[in-house]
Amino acid sequence: MLRKAVGLAAAAALTGGAAVAALVVWPVGRTPDPIPPEGNVERGAYLARASGCIACHTDFEKGGAPLAGGAPLKTDFGVFYPPNLTSDKVHGIGDWSREDFAKAIRQGVSPEGEPYYPTFTYPFYANFTDQDIADLYAAFTTVPPVAEETPEHEVSFPFDQRWGLKLWRASFLERPLTDPDPGRSELWNRGKELVNGAAHCGACHTGRNFAGARVSEARFEGSDSLPGGRKSPSIRARDLRERGWTVSNLAYALQTGLTPEGDAFGGSMAEVVQNGTSFLRQEDLTAMATYLLEAEAVDTAMSGAADPAPEATVVD
Repeated sequence: MLRKAVGLAAAAALTGGAAVAALVVWPVGRTPDPIPPEGNVERGAYLARASGCIACHTDFEKGGAPLAGGAPLKTDFGVFYPPNLTSDKVHGIGDWSREDFAKAIRQGVSPEGEPYYPTFTYPFYANFTDQDIADLYAAFTTVPPVAEETPEHEVSFPFDQRWGLKLWRASFLERPLTDPDPGRSELWNRGKELVNGAAHCGACHTGRNFAGARVSEARFEGSDSLPGGRKSPSIRARDLRERGWTVSNLAYALQTGLTPEGDAFGGSMAEVVQNGTSFLRQEDLTAMATYLLEAEAVDTAMSGAADPAPEATVVD
């Protein structure tokens, strides 16, 4: 009987080991179609600002060069360091092709085929068009190279095992709700595209589950577990209106960081405004405010259940 039990345990261990080995070599992502070389630097720089690239990938506190690597993000899973995005060919992305760039931005997969941690907000960029990618790529090629290596993430076992992210993606990866609603105005749809896509407002203003994935049912309801122990308030339409926000004063706050009471945004929201939304055109700020204040309940369900095969749904 003992021999049989030992045999079954050994078989289970071998089966489990085979499953892990298969998961480790299981490829994620897919090769993007060729990205057009005609990128617009000015439009790409604007999209990079809207997407928060500078705010996240620059260590302002230590006087770091723009996009040379961000300040540490302290989370429940460890400390993550946003990478160097300058044109340096060794420490940055200077040797990336347009297709490498597209795969990273829209699929969250490195040129080497490794999945990125979801501290990178790639799920919000999945619907960027080929032209968006071409424009962003053109803009990033103009960033002066900085030969500065990004520190390794300080993540303990089992979160340091990147193959586990493949399970995370299969369970929780969702497409952003950026598709236009034909029953809504052009302004509202532009706001929807920005809020749910480039500006990735839900990344900070939505609670997370045990695995660090956004809770779809709690979209925009605020979060008590932001990096560094910070919190964010609800930005659901009814809550914004109850706190006295209007389209005009919300658009103004996104531009200046000043609230209707004369107070100023603090923490990470101050950084978002200073390095991101303050550079946006007035019509885009108004569009974002319009969408946030008029979003209906039907638009709070994110994209429904997590897709079991996210790589098949990422637009590329």
